Amino acid sequence: MAEHGSGGKNAKGAALVAVVIGAVLLAYLLYVFTGIEAPLGADLTEIIVGLVAFAAVFVLLSRMILPKFEQIYAERADRIEGGLARAEEARAEAARLTEQYQSQVAEARAEAASIRDAARAEGAEVRAELRAAAEQDAASIRAAAAEQIAAQRAAAEQSLRGDVGTLSTQLAEKVLGSSLSATSGSSVQGYLAELDGARRN
Repeated sequence: MAEHGSGGKNAKGAALVAVVIGAVLLAYLLYVFTGIEAPLGADLTEIIVGLVAFAAVFVLLSRMILPKFEQIYAERADRIEGGLARAEEARAEAARLTEQYQSQVAEARAEAASIRDAARAEGAEVRAELRAAAEQDAASIRAAAAEQIAAQRAAAEQSLRGDVGTLSTQLAEKVLGSSLSATSGSSVQGYLAELDGARRN
């Protein structure tokens, strides 16, 4: 691109030199054929020498100095374009890192939600197991209490049955004024047992 621009400028310089030389030749021809003097009283030879010197300086500048300036300009343009390219690469890298960070954040949130759901499910399962164990313990305690109450009741009934038989015999002896035999006490016990059996049936 720089070489193309330099070639174009060299072509323009050569065209300008050709125009200047053509103008000098035209002025010389006008002077020779018409005898018109140079403007402002200048000698035509001086004008021609000046134009030739100008052309020489222009060629020197266009061949040696201007290419250096163009090279510096091209290097600067390359540095600017390289800086822009590096900036674009940095922007693309930043966008890629941002996308990667967002992806990692989304994965972390999904994993946290999964762990939270698993913990909730496990907590519900533990609560259900504890509830079932508590209900089973309560049923065992109720059954043991019922058995104990039934045993205490049977013992109390047995004790009361004996006491009722003894008290009935003593009361009958007081009412009758005479002592009753042991068979009377056992008859009372048998009668109470029959009543208890009839009540249970």
